[in-house]
Amino acid sequence: MRSIADLSTILNRILDTAADNLRIAKILVQMGLDPNNITYDALFDRLLEIVLANITLANLFALVGAVFLVATLLMQRMVPLRVANMVGCAFFAISGALSESVATFLLYLLLLPVNAVRLGQLLRLVKKARNAMQGDMSMEWLKPFMTERRYRHGDRLFRKGDPATEMFLTVTGKFLVKETGVEFPPGRLMGELGFLTPNNRRTATVECIEDGQVLTITYERLLEIYFQSNQQFGYYILILTSQRLLENNRRLQENISRLESTLAQE
Repeated sequence: MRSIADLSTILNRILDTAADNLRIAKILVQMGLDPNNITYDALFDRLLEIVLANITLANLFALVGAVFLVATLLMQRMVPLRVANMVGCAFFAISGALSESVATFLLYLLLLPVNAVRLGQLLRLVKKARNAMQGDMSMEWLKPFMTERRYRHGDRLFRKGDPATEMFLTVTGKFLVKETGVEFPPGRLMGELGFLTPNNRRTATVECIEDGQVLTITYERLLEIYFQSNQQFGYYILILTSQRLLENNRRLQENISRLESTLAQE
């Protein structure tokens, strides 16, 4: 009971002190004004004096840096966001140096190389995405972002209707789509349709029919690459999925034609 009483006493003291410090009269005294003789002219003149007294080169650099850092909160694309962040950090670092604030100077100085490294990674990713868009639709550029996984004969990669969370790129071995009988040799993409289907569900069952290796990448990582590569990667994925849908449609038409021919012969 005593500890509760002590805590209540401490809280009351904190509230009383806060209320006292936030009294209008005390704030006016701290601003150098007479609480008993306040006029709009006196208040305006005092605020103007405070503003003019703080117009220094260090504060101007800090103001420009703040503008750039606030601008990053309004940006949707990662590359200009990183550039604006670097500019803001540079201005804050200069401000810290001019105001002799070692903590501020070191903090924003250390943030500069961190943002520079991330910017370099983003620019390389954008370049690879653009090259892939203009080239032969190779998935080579995506491999550094993927994880290796091995399967043995008879292993099931995924089943139709299962939740889809990742995409596969075959490296070695062979894989069979059970519903269509299509085999995937090395160098083929699997599981990309689940990225676009409602609720991210698998559209077919795939099994390993020859021991092999695949590379996987999660849909979350794909979305990250999509937003970081200036949305061009989304166009790349749409082309790949469109090709897969066209291939599936062609096979369906061929199966229908064979079935019609068989029925006609009978």
